[in-house]
This record gives sequence, structure tokens and C-alpha cells, in this order.
Amino acid sequence: MSITKDDITRVKGRGFLLNRGTECFSGRVVSVGGQFSADELKAIADCAEQFGSGNVIFTSRLSAEIQGIPYESIPAAEKFIAERGMQFGGTGAKVRPITACKGTTCVYGNIDTHALAEVLHHKFYEGMRGVKLPHKFKIGVGGCPNSCMKPSLNDVGVEGCRAFAFDADLCRGCKKCAVAAGCPSKAVTTGSDGKAYIDPAKCRKCGVCIGKCPFGAVPKEAESRCRVFVGGTWGKSQRMGTLLSGTYSEEDVPVIVEKIMLWYKENGYTKERLGAAVDRVGVNVLEAALATDDLLARKDEILAAEIKERA
Repeated sequence: MSITKDDITRVKGRGFLLNRGTECFSGRVVSVGGQFSADELKAIADCAEQFGSGNVIFTSRLSAEIQGIPYESIPAAEKFIAERGMQFGGTGAKVRPITACKGTTCVYGNIDTHALAEVLHHKFYEGMRGVKLPHKFKIGVGGCPNSCMKPSLNDVGVEGCRAFAFDADLCRGCKKCAVAAGCPSKAVTTGSDGKAYIDPAKCRKCGVCIGKCPFGAVPKEAESRCRVFVGGTWGKSQRMGTLLSGTYSEEDVPVIVEKIMLWYKENGYTKERLGAAVDRVGVNVLEAALATDDLLARKDEILAAEIKERA
């Protein structure tokens, strides 16, 4: 059969991309925050053998991409995957699959990345699947400032951190400061009096120093928090995400992400990434909008409006 451009466009919107030099497609099976169960992986393998070339690769958004699916086999592949509780997708000018590192089990993880990614998946990838945005909208969740998931290069990046505190009155000026020695960001130095000094501009709230001081200058326990980056991109145009002021609880994260998405829907031009919109309008304007609930109050109005076009 002859495949038309309309055919290619139509199935791309369902998560199937044409394989270069062929009339076969790769279908992206979307994960929930990067996780698949053993049964799901077996089902993906079975689908690849029955309807594709037998090969599966994992995308940068942690979807399982089944290669070599003939056009006429796409409906059968969709049915097979749907019957096993999964779905193809992950393309278009909308919320893309949520990615997350293994912070839930990693020794450096400050937050439960898998649980948070699952909440974001259901609320945004599934719950707002029909919302058309100015451009793609990528959300990444990282467990700590080691940044393995590169949250600062996502449209919205969530990074687990610890609510760092330092009580200078409890610092005894040890000959060798365990806090300074353990700080990977070199944010802690010691003065001539041996006392520790913290450079807040360098401190990334990674939590490595928590409990290091034997005299309690850095408390042994610290609340897990989240830092949020906005407007990160990679590829042909790169932009490091802008770090929002303040930190958020894991419960607050879905709310702030929703506000950011609504702000982008209202302010972004067609085919303009979030970072470009932030640079054009101003990060101070964005932060002011995020500080109130006005965007949430106008949610239905914002979602119903057409995407802005450049004059």
C-alpha cells in the first residue's frame, strides 16, 4: 500500500514515527515516570515480536520504542498494548511523558522521584492529554543536584534538595571541618578562627552535609524539599533552566507545575518554547504570576483560548 503524508501525520499523533528509508514505524510505549513492571516489559517484547522487527529501544523520555511496525499493523499493536494496560504516545505540542531518575532508591535521593513522577504523569500527561500547548512541554524529576535526569534542561525540572540550616553558635571551629570536607559544591570554607562559613550562592542544598557536624551546627535531620527550574531546552537551541526562587514541598510541586503550564498556555506563541517565552516576557513576571492563584482561578478560560500567534 502507498502511505501518504496525511497517514504519517495521523499516526505520529498517536505515537508512531516513520522509520527512515522504510514504510515501517516505531511505536512509543509510554512509561509512568520511567518505570515498567516485568510483565509490562514482557508484553512490550511480545508486541515487538508479533507486530514489529523484534527490536526495542528506550528513548530519552524513557518510553519503550518498538521498531519496524508496518503501517497496517499499527491498530493491532495499539490494541495489544492497550489490553495490557499501556499506551502508545509521547509526541506533539503538549505535555510529554514525565521522566524521573531512580532517586527513590538511590543513596543520594532526597525525594521519592518515582511517586512524584507518577502523580505528575496522571495529572498532566494523562489528565491534560487533550490540551494543545504552544510547543512540546517536558517535565523531568531528579532526586538530587547530581542532576542525572538533567531537570534543568526540561521545560519544567524538579530537583530534590534538603532544607539546609547552619547554626554558627554551635560551630566549635574544629581543626578539620567535616561539613567543609564533605561539601561537593565547595560552599563551606573555614576562617582563621577555624569557624565554618557558608556561601549561599554556592550551596545547592544537596543534603550531603546533613549530620556531618558532631556538634549539631548542621542538624542531623532536614526536611526534603524541591527546587524547580523553568524553560530548559537542549538540541539545536540550548537554554539552561531558570531556577525559581524558594523551594517547594513534594505536595506543592503539582500545583506549581500546573501554574507554569497555564502561564505558558496563556503567554506562549505558537512554536515558541517555554524558555523563549520566559526570556521575552520576563522571569519576574512569571514569578509574580506563580505567587498567586489567579492562573488556577482562570484555568478553564486559559485552556479554552486559542494559542497566540505572532503579529
